Amino acid sequence: MFYRLLALLLLISFSAGSTHAQDADLNIVATTTQAADLVTILTADVDTVQITALMNAGVDPHLYQPTESDVAAMSRADLVVYNGLHLEGKFDEVFASLSERGVPIYALGQPVKDAGYIVGGFDLSDTLVDVDDPHFWFDPRNWELTALDLVETLATLDPANAETYRANGAAYAADLQALFDWSTAALNNVPEAQRDLVTSHDAFQYFGAAFGWRVNGIQGISTASEAGVGDIQATVDFVANSAVPVLFVESSIAPNTIQAVIAGVRAAGGEVRIGVRVLYSDAMGDPDGFGGTYTSMIASNVYTILQSFQCAGVDLTIPPYPEALEPQPPTDLLDVDCAA
Repeated sequence: MFYRLLALLLLISFSAGSTHAQDADLNIVATTTQAADLVTILTADVDTVQITALMNAGVDPHLYQPTESDVAAMSRADLVVYNGLHLEGKFDEVFASLSERGVPIYALGQPVKDAGYIVGGFDLSDTLVDVDDPHFWFDPRNWELTALDLVETLATLDPANAETYRANGAAYAADLQALFDWSTAALNNVPEAQRDLVTSHDAFQYFGAAFGWRVNGIQGISTASEAGVGDIQATVDFVANSAVPVLFVESSIAPNTIQAVIAGVRAAGGEVRIGVRVLYSDAMGDPDGFGGTYTSMIASNVYTILQSFQCAGVDLTIPPYPEALEPQPPTDLLDVDCAA
């Protein structure tokens, strides 16, 4: 299948000719939901931009295989925007081939890595492993850094709309700062000794570092290999020994490993709850719902974590969401039935 895709890419590169030069629009392909959201925000009010998003809500980018239509869209693009740091692990050879054929590609993680803010992956013993953790977007300050860098790439490709891109970037940077401030204040309401976040896979190290939480994932930083019995037992032991009250399923990962840990904790005489809703990790939510944009994805996760801890008996108060941030959280997200 892979070689068929590369053959298609080669065929398109020869047949496309001067398509880009003849097309007045800026055609941008974005791989992940986060990438598509960012491009949409930065290009707002520029009617000549066309955006093609490859992945839908809930899709795991670690496992996503590019299709023939994906390769065709990328090969004809004026810019391909992707996460990088091997998040889209099945795309690496395709990206290399696109670059060799002159298609501009932009890795969102690169400016964050260049600034020194990328960390390595961690195993369950908190040992740093020699691989970049690709989930850098879970610190809104990283997302602001890469957003402002992408603005300059867009301005270079489309100088006629450079000021619009820069204005959009400045407004979005203000939103991200407000989101970071609110999230920090909200998450600090949990007593420090209880700030343990246990999830399906190790996607939240940046989130934990940004907001002062300890993080444990059953799987490593990629979902390409399944968690083993030892991974599950290690998590059971950690949850039981640390009296962690809540475990969280992720929207893009099957819940079976979390359910196995819960069963193991209860079999050992412990008690633990599952989160009141799933966390968004490698993919955002439905574009029509709260969680379908970057800011609402982060906010939804903060609400989910804090409401789940409230339901587990932790006494805390969630501060009001900033009025200037859109979309605003819906009533059904704010009102949680702990008995459900």
